[in-house]
Amino acid sequence: MAEAVGSLKGLMRRAHAPIYRSRMRVLVREIQRCVWEGARVLDVGCGSGALGRALMDDPETPAGVRVEGLERVVREGCEIPVTAYDGGRMPFEDGAFDVVILADVLHHEPDPDALLAECARVSSRLVIIKDHQIRGPLAQRRVALIDWLANAPYGVPCLYRYNTPEGWRAFAARHGLRPDMEHSSMDLYPPVVNLFFGRGLQYFVALEKRGEGA
Repeated sequence: MAEAVGSLKGLMRRAHAPIYRSRMRVLVREIQRCVWEGARVLDVGCGSGALGRALMDDPETPAGVRVEGLERVVREGCEIPVTAYDGGRMPFEDGAFDVVILADVLHHEPDPDALLAECARVSSRLVIIKDHQIRGPLAQRRVALIDWLANAPYGVPCLYRYNTPEGWRAFAARHGLRPDMEHSSMDLYPPVVNLFFGRGLQYFVALEKRGEGA
């Protein structure tokens, strides 16, 4: 039984590689539309820092964009500078970054409101969220399956808790954030995978901080 489980995990890891590369390309393209020359960017829950490195290395990214990471367990050999985070107050001053990214992080977070509040605090302008959404027949089950396939091989816990598009907007509004750019459908994966797990199950929004008088 253990051998069969190990074989299944190995198969999922191999299948995950082209999906991961496609996801990375699409995310870099979308984030490029939200940054500007010299922007200071924080990638929360950055893992190895691959997204930040891909963003900085892409020739279409505005000049001088610099990405740092924040992670609860800092891995060896990270591709960007990463600061350790204990899950409470982030070790940065208010407005320390221009843009904060949360890429497929919030649906794993036990207290997403607390995390978004901290992201809003350390951002001076934008908070970018890429996550899943439930919309349409069997959406909850389909998202839960892709969540499990993407994370189970790596031991990442799945809470199976996702928002509707309306839920995401209400969540952001509680923290003084409003959509500046929003996609309720994304071709994030290779074509066949998109038919089942992409498009309407994927959500991307760049949230702008409201002014004092807004």
